[in-house]
Amino acid sequence: MPSVYIKTYGCQMNERDSEQVARSLQARGYELVSREEEADVILLNTCSVRDMAEQKALGKMGMLARLRDARPHLVFGYLGCMAQSRGEELLRTSPHVDLVVGTQKFHRVADHIDSILSAKTGGKMDDLRFPIVDTGEEEGSQNTIREHLETGSRPSAFVSIMQGCNMHCAFCIVPQTRGGERGRPAAEIVAEVQDLASRGVREVTLLGQIVNLYGRHEFPKRDGLSPFVQLLEEVCAVPGIARVRFTSPHPIGFRGDLVGAFGRIPNLVEHVHLPLQSGSDRVLKAMRRGYTAAKYLELVSALRSSKPGIAITADIIVGFPGETEEEFQMTLDVVQRADLDNAFIFRYSPRRDTPAANMPDQVPEEIKERRNKDLLAVVNAGVSKKLNALIGTRVEVLCEGTSKTTTERLTGRTRTNKIVVFEGPHRLIGGVFDVLVTRASATTLYGEVETKAA
Repeated sequence: MPSVYIKTYGCQMNERDSEQVARSLQARGYELVSREEEADVILLNTCSVRDMAEQKALGKMGMLARLRDARPHLVFGYLGCMAQSRGEELLRTSPHVDLVVGTQKFHRVADHIDSILSAKTGGKMDDLRFPIVDTGEEEGSQNTIREHLETGSRPSAFVSIMQGCNMHCAFCIVPQTRGGERGRPAAEIVAEVQDLASRGVREVTLLGQIVNLYGRHEFPKRDGLSPFVQLLEEVCAVPGIARVRFTSPHPIGFRGDLVGAFGRIPNLVEHVHLPLQSGSDRVLKAMRRGYTAAKYLELVSALRSSKPGIAITADIIVGFPGETEEEFQMTLDVVQRADLDNAFIFRYSPRRDTPAANMPDQVPEEIKERRNKDLLAVVNAGVSKKLNALIGTRVEVLCEGTSKTTTERLTGRTRTNKIVVFEGPHRLIGGVFDVLVTRASATTLYGEVETKAA
């Protein structure tokens, strides 16, 4: 039985794509392994959002080449966004690679691997066009990410509802690597969620590049509700699903119907990941983001009015071309005024074939690093304040499994997406119950399970 090792870089969408590939291989008899040294097939599912992510994947593939010395039939493959953007170029930088598969062809991976292994083990390499590079567009590819590995006791799952992006932000390569927006039919998504619920899943996270713009070109509004809000209502109504999340949205997709949904749909959790990117209106315009800092803060206020206690997290870029010190200070100001629960901070990374890569006044790396450090200090102070304010309170937790550091402790997340670690029997995994918060670290809450839950 051939064995497969898959390593994933980047976002939750990439994790979901990797799971689809793993499931399709598993269905054909391949064994999934956790160490590359045990594998007959090694696949790297790549990310292109920042240069560092690409360099990590390239470096990893370079180090893996040595494994072929002892196992000449070993198969190596690149999948995903970097595979899509670089294509055959990767065969020059990684000449030992057998397979390069883009973002619209994950469902073809199992066929390609079957062919490569058959040719290698059967000594018929001349019969195969080799290496295989498959990065073309394919109609309906958004409907192919629908299968899940057996969940066992895993209580949460990602559900891909769309692919692609039409926004064309100046810094972003996603439209080139993922293509234009394509949404899946709502009935198929709901059926997938129903199947997950029947297997014990209690929480689903709906995924899309701009998830809250789902279906805007394909499906009609109904009773004043956008296709995305209609989908949220249907998914939240699936019996057994206690929590529904979504990521990643865009501020322009938050119309009144979506803001209001947080106040009226009980199992739509009170957490929104709301990318900011910059607090400067000039920089936001140069980024092609389509909103101002004031509009962003108005949206934050509207969400908090709709659902008091809602947690808001953000993405922020420092060092975008032309960003001045004054404009960076504007970002610091907006972050503090928004009172964020957390933020992911990125130093601007030029992506080829994007408008920002050719803009003048590229910011030196040392300035990006300093701004990153200064903003991180502000964000971390806000995180600490939010976590410490929860000491002595009871929070609802979905227990996801054992702690990463020890199997003697359990871990879960609150509805506001905060990590909680506590002691308790393993039978609590998959359950939803209250935990009394007793202390907080810089990133994590610690607590005690309520007696009736334990």
